[in-house]
Amino acid sequence: MRLFAGNLPWTATEDELREIFEAIGPVSSVSLITDRETGRSRGFGFVDMSDDDARRAIDELNGTDVGGRQLRVNEAQERQERRPRY
Repeated sequence: MRLFAGNLPWTATEDELREIFEAIGPVSSVSLITDRETGRSRGFGFVDMSDDDARRAIDELNGTDVGGRQLRVNEAQERQERRPRY
């Protein structure tokens, strides 16, 4: 299952995000979303793990403090079609 992890500190790294979720269970992939121009974290990312571990991660990690911010964890939603920017 793919999880959305939001409200991350701007200084968060993929390794730190992986470490947080590996406390629950094995993580198959992590991607931290960054700004294309600055390369800086946008404060959210995605984590892939087994369905059972993902449900536990939602229950146990959602609302916990990470770097002074309240972590938001939920099942990732499919990206909706966006209109082109001009």
